[in-house]
Amino acid sequence: MKFVVPVAIFVALALIPLLAAVGVHVPGIVTLIASRVMIFALAAMSLDLIMGIGGLPSFGHAAPVAIGAYAVAVCDAAGVQAAAAVIPAALAAAGLFALATGAVALRTRGVNFIMITLAFAQMVYFATGSLADYGGDDGYTLSARTTVFGLDLLDAKRIYLTTLVVLIAVYVLLRVIAASRFGRALAAIRQNRGRVQALGIDAFAIELAALVIAAMIAALAGVLMANQAEFVSPAYAAWGRSGELMVMVILGGLGTLHGAVIGAAIVVLAEEGLGAVTQHWPLVLGPFLVLAVLFFRHGIVGGARR
Repeated sequence: MKFVVPVAIFVALALIPLLAAVGVHVPGIVTLIASRVMIFALAAMSLDLIMGIGGLPSFGHAAPVAIGAYAVAVCDAAGVQAAAAVIPAALAAAGLFALATGAVALRTRGVNFIMITLAFAQMVYFATGSLADYGGDDGYTLSARTTVFGLDLLDAKRIYLTTLVVLIAVYVLLRVIAASRFGRALAAIRQNRGRVQALGIDAFAIELAALVIAAMIAALAGVLMANQAEFVSPAYAAWGRSGELMVMVILGGLGTLHGAVIGAAIVVLAEEGLGAVTQHWPLVLGPFLVLAVLFFRHGIVGGARR
């Protein structure tokens, strides 16, 4: 039964291109918004690995997303659009960033951990804004989308299906990781770090590995985000984006993975809906999200289970 909800979610997402294929008119805005939902869901699921399962509340998870996006920009400026080069570059850059910053951040706990991850993300934000060759604060417009084995799988018509396949693949991967000895050890560290260390398990190494895995998945979301928008901006690394990802995970349900998809859908749809009504939509969305987190303390998925 635990797989009924995620299967229903993925089937619902698959219905959008399927309806279009059989002749049903699907507005382009629907496909565009659904694509954004899946990309944010990908980043939110990676955060759920470390925050929901590992108990590491990173407030700088937008940094690896931005690193992945800027890897696309750097490769594009060099005339490289092949995914075989772009994706490894994005994953390697985000992984190394998480390895270096995680080694420092994991020396702290609680609020200190949250603040140091925020500080590192802000470093990325200001660093990307200073890249004059890539537009600086104004951002960088891609000359062409990334190609996969020479095919335009990330163009405007195919990026939806590509993103859906990637989302499902990452969800399955994270499920396997969570059920593995590594995932169980990570969850045990969240519950009682001292006891796990007393058993001879290197808690630091496991948490650091989780941070690296989560950063690499977030970078993949950044690659898709850059290709969908054909634009890269320092705003991808802003602290507000990290806050959005945390809200998505908490709202959907910590540690559920598919709850991150539900949370991403709610936040993105709320932003789009309110944005069409008023330019002051954050003033409306903010209190709503606060109330949702207060009254759904276990998230939507967790609350439904209870």
